[in-house]
Amino acid sequence: MAGVTDRPFRQLCKRLGAGMAVSEMVTSNSLLYGSQKTLRRANHEGESEPKSVQIAGADPLMLAQAARYNVDNGAQIIDINMGCPAKKICNVMAGSALLRDEPLVARILEAVVQAVPGVPVTLKTRLGWDHANKNVLLVARIAEQSGIAALAIHGRTRCQAYTGEAQYDLIAAVKQSVRIPIIANGDITTPEKARQVLTLTGADGIMIGRAAQGRPWIFREIAHYLATGTPLPPPEVAEIHRVLLDHLNDLYEFYGFEAGVRVARKHISWYTKGLVGSAHFRHAMNQLPDVATQLQAVNEFFHHQQELGQHLQYVEQDQEEALAA
Repeated sequence: MAGVTDRPFRQLCKRLGAGMAVSEMVTSNSLLYGSQKTLRRANHEGESEPKSVQIAGADPLMLAQAARYNVDNGAQIIDINMGCPAKKICNVMAGSALLRDEPLVARILEAVVQAVPGVPVTLKTRLGWDHANKNVLLVARIAEQSGIAALAIHGRTRCQAYTGEAQYDLIAAVKQSVRIPIIANGDITTPEKARQVLTLTGADGIMIGRAAQGRPWIFREIAHYLATGTPLPPPEVAEIHRVLLDHLNDLYEFYGFEAGVRVARKHISWYTKGLVGSAHFRHAMNQLPDVATQLQAVNEFFHHQQELGQHLQYVEQDQEEALAA
């Protein structure tokens, strides 16, 4: 997820049970290899293995070059993005826009696989461009024939973006039609939903996206539930406070203090959304200019949460909005 799955967040998710975490999209435009943003997105220094870098683009040759570049710089898995629905990506015929050109999909996949022999190449895609053009079965067969090592499928079309509900029937059909591992994605927000999706699709694994924002412990919760059939107790306020502080300090170190404060704001908002008193807190957080005041505000907020009880106290969304008004 662009702007979310940077190295600090990937490391945190892995520590809390994620089997693998994929980098933010890295452009295939070789002119941007040296940009600070691109270098930061592909920074895996000190990260636990496997190190997977996601590349995006529409030109087979440039994507092949991008794959080789990232492997030469430490990537152990190359992931191709054909699932991003963002307009700025689709407008340049990248991301899920590629689903409208199946011959181009084949050329891209073959070029990237051949560019990095011995390195697994995975693919992330969607059900298709829109309701009338759900071609994921054909794309999956192309992926298998091209040598793709595993395929992750988001259960929506590009035109749905993140609206409506993910559909899993086509993911199940893909699983039955190809031999490569299939990873199901979309609307997996609880351990119970994870097991339900695995049962419905027969998939070999699941991918968590937005549900991990502000809740990185979801990975251990799912792993425990799948292994035992029983839920883990929710994390206590004190642990969440520690997790957030560690995350913030990693962000400050990774981005520098000034940029780190800005990046941290959205993560703090995700960690605290829906909690008692969080609406005012999140609004005030966006006005704080530096690390010291940001950390002070976080500490004060969580000390107050601990006074309310051992576990986090949530309010209904409409109540939260009313309190913020």
